[in-house]
Amino acid sequence: MVIKILLKWLVNGGIVVSLLIYYSDVSFWGAVLAATGLTFIAYIMGDQMLLRHTNNTVATLSDFILAAVYLGVLSYFLDWGLNVVETSFISGMVALSEWVLHRYVFNGKLQPV
Repeated sequence: MVIKILLKWLVNGGIVVSLLIYYSDVSFWGAVLAATGLTFIAYIMGDQMLLRHTNNTVATLSDFILAAVYLGVLSYFLDWGLNVVETSFISGMVALSEWVLHRYVFNGKLQPV
């Protein structure tokens, strides 16, 4: 479990931190905290609850929605200035990485696409 959440944090964190810094004037540590919060929420809700009872498509779609809402709320309250396109792009990149993690890493075996 620790390895999976660490890997998820590294992958999603790399995406969220770099794109938040690129698209807004959020500090590095603010972006790291945002990525960490998103990672833990997504791991509990997406990987532990949804993925176990549904499939990769449902879990990935929920990860996209979760990331979009989470980043949108943070941007609004912390005045990061992210617009809908930027938030959607970051969320889409997170969802794409989640799809790969769910399919190839968390499944325990490699599967053909």
